[in-house]
Amino acid sequence: MKRIQGDNIAKHYGKGEAMVFAVKEATFTIEAGEFVAVMGESGSGKSTLLSILGGLNSPTSGKLMIDDIDVYALGQEERADFRRESIGFVFQNFNLIPYLTLAENVMLPMATLKGSRKRKRDAALHALNMVGLSEKAERLPSQISGGEQERVAIARAIVNEPPIILADEPTGNLDSKTGKDIMGLLGALNDYGTTIIMVTHNPEYAEDAQRVLRVSDGVLK
Repeated sequence: MKRIQGDNIAKHYGKGEAMVFAVKEATFTIEAGEFVAVMGESGSGKSTLLSILGGLNSPTSGKLMIDDIDVYALGQEERADFRRESIGFVFQNFNLIPYLTLAENVMLPMATLKGSRKRKRDAALHALNMVGLSEKAERLPSQISGGEQERVAIARAIVNEPPIILADEPTGNLDSKTGKDIMGLLGALNDYGTTIIMVTHNPEYAEDAQRVLRVSDGVLK
């Protein structure tokens, strides 16, 4: 289980009068197994905050603790290992490799792990089965719908069974019905015990979360 704590996290770009704060001294705690929605206007800093939570974007100041690990005190390789083991990412634009099959896309997070290709493929097929797409494992991303591509992105995020999933506008490019299906998948993963932190602009989908964090001009409320 992974408890997430942010202590006075700030992120700014530029210097002097040109300095822009993307995140301003955010302090928060997210308990293991929570489903948290992060809301805010475009450009408010919510995606920057999510990237910091994922160990992808070093804060200018402050500390991010996940359990007893100071994430940004880790070296680059150690942090990459920690991300791979602990965090799954679901992106708004899917980020699927167009020339790889769905199964091969889902196998990507396991590329540097030990183990046979068969074991990794079996894990990918299991993840695809969890999102209802095992029968399309050999198709290319261009041969499935946008909603199915998002399901593949979720399968890729969960293939290593991480305790935390970070989802950046996972329904942003989808129609209402498909968006609700994706929210159902995230809810089911949360029921299983996975911590979900989801950036969304849709208040209807935010209602599915247990708690809402609001970001305005880089300030977390």
